[in-house]
Amino acid sequence: MSPAPSPRAETATDPAPAALAAEPVDSLILHATDNGVVTLTLDRPDALNALTPDMRERLIDRLAAASADPDVRVVLLTGTGRGFCSGADLRGAPATGDRVAGDVARMLRGGAQRLVAAVWDCEKPVLAAVNGTAAGLGAHLAFACDLVLAAESARFIEVFVRRGLVPDGGGAYLLPRLIGPQRAKELMFFGDAVPAAEAARLGLVNRVVPDGELADAAREWAERLAAGPTRALALTKQLVNASLDGDRATALAAEAAAQEINMTTADAQEGVASFVARRRPAFRGR
Repeated sequence: MSPAPSPRAETATDPAPAALAAEPVDSLILHATDNGVVTLTLDRPDALNALTPDMRERLIDRLAAASADPDVRVVLLTGTGRGFCSGADLRGAPATGDRVAGDVARMLRGGAQRLVAAVWDCEKPVLAAVNGTAAGLGAHLAFACDLVLAAESARFIEVFVRRGLVPDGGGAYLLPRLIGPQRAKELMFFGDAVPAAEAARLGLVNRVVPDGELADAAREWAERLAAGPTRALALTKQLVNASLDGDRATALAAEAAAQEINMTTADAQEGVASFVARRRPAFRGR
């Protein structure tokens, strides 16, 4: 069986596979750090920032590094041009012969699912600034983030059904938890483009801003998060994510354990001391 088509939206003219292979991955994912904010920018605008396997792996590595670095307080994920991310681009992958049962599942576990899990498991808040089209895996990459800002021109597309595919990259897990099963099925069954304003109404997006204000709005939120108690935010993220799958007793036990751990941090001690002293806390992310 020939390789499945890439689950992505229609794009502008893409570079040929040979040209794509010649481009160093660091030129396709821009990386910058400023005042505790790591900004990861997908920079393949001619393809609406479709992800190659190398780009996906570099994103996973960058997220893991940010998670482990005590000087990083927040991750900001965005794109250039008209697209945030149009999904996974497999057209530059080498051709393969007939597939063996299990190959596709193995590919997903090692690829798209690892990418989405890297966002969920990052111990820092991950903020998506969706500047344009987010389709397929690109939409799920945005939905996995802790907070989502979207430009007015952004749109979200569950494009898989257009290709005769099942949603991957955690979509069938994410969407029902964000908007409920019926709404999730509507988006996945029809594959219609969802404008940013409608995505906000459904609960997929936190805030919609004019296109020209997205970068400033994202930076403002990122800096607020970076000034916060980083470990407390990490533990809060873990509690909220875990609460969607556990029972009440498990959730309350996890809450008590998280608070126990958090009270050993310098930021928690600073928060209590500043309250007693009636001053603004100065959190250091420790």
